[in-house]
Amino acid sequence: MLKQLKTFLTLFAFAALVSSCSLTLPVTATANAVGSKVGTAKATGYLGILFFDADASIQTAAKNAGITKISTVDIKTTSVLNLIVTYETIVTGE
Repeated sequence: MLKQLKTFLTLFAFAALVSSCSLTLPVTATANAVGSKVGTAKATGYLGILFFDADASIQTAAKNAGITKISTVDIKTTSVLNLIVTYETIVTGE
């Protein structure tokens, strides 16, 4: 019985470590027509929100695609046990 419990807990821990969830939410929209350009900016945080490795701002996402008139802004969040969290800003426009 103890061996089966250890095996179950090991498999559960492994599954929890390799699992993640992702959620994309709209942030804002403007009166500008939806353009053909899509810009993204991504930052990954480690140990919750203590350390981030990049800039995921709306300004950076627009700059990456050469967007001067923003139409929509979405945020995609991916999390692995809240230890590794990735935020991606997605901007559309012209």
